[in-house]
Amino acid sequence: MRKILITILILSIGGYLFAQNQEIGAPDPERLGIEAGQQMIREVSVEKFEHDGAWRSKMSGDDGYTTTRLFVGAPAAKQKIPEEEGLDIPDKYVLGTRVDFLRRGYSSFTIYPARPIPIEGITKTISVWVAGRNFNHELYVLIQDFFGRNYEFSMGKLTFMGWQKMTATIPPAPEDGMSGVAQRSYHYQGNFGIKITGFRIDCDPMEARGSYYIYFDDLRAYTDLFSESNRDPDDMVDGW
Repeated sequence: MRKILITILILSIGGYLFAQNQEIGAPDPERLGIEAGQQMIREVSVEKFEHDGAWRSKMSGDDGYTTTRLFVGAPAAKQKIPEEEGLDIPDKYVLGTRVDFLRRGYSSFTIYPARPIPIEGITKTISVWVAGRNFNHELYVLIQDFFGRNYEFSMGKLTFMGWQKMTATIPPAPEDGMSGVAQRSYHYQGNFGIKITGFRIDCDPMEARGSYYIYFDDLRAYTDLFSESNRDPDDMVDGW
């Protein structure tokens, strides 16, 4: 009789502990849906540099002058975004900028679009193909957040030959929704994301001489499109 009681007691305690472990350790389906399910990460094309005059360049007149135009060409290693397969999207040109230095020293030049280019969704990374001519200059991508604040992120040194894909990571905004790079406001369901305002190249003073050439192609972003594809269809649109 005592053995039967002990067995029942052990089974009861084991069942209770198993239930407790299931409650503590098992994932909550509703919470999992919120944290893991509400993302739709996609690679999107932001700019293919196909329109003449859409991009310009500038630098201080004391340091030198710049010229920007389109050229026929493309990186051999570049692959199409799967969603673009079969679509007749122009992709013939690359953007080139020539810099003629007037003096050696600390200088920089900027390449920028005629107007800021928005990226839909919540951007995770920004990438662009670059031919940097193996100079010790550094490339930065310039962005504007949801509130119009300007930021810059390094994409790395241009110390390589030929084409290379360069990438910058956009840090997530803090939970207050105001500090850092804010990409959305919880007061509105539209107009998410950031805008590309251009690129800046900071020149190594030891190599800021003569002429320098740099080329760009296929500006892309990895972005979370969940909010873009789940908007309330009968909500009102602001911005009037």
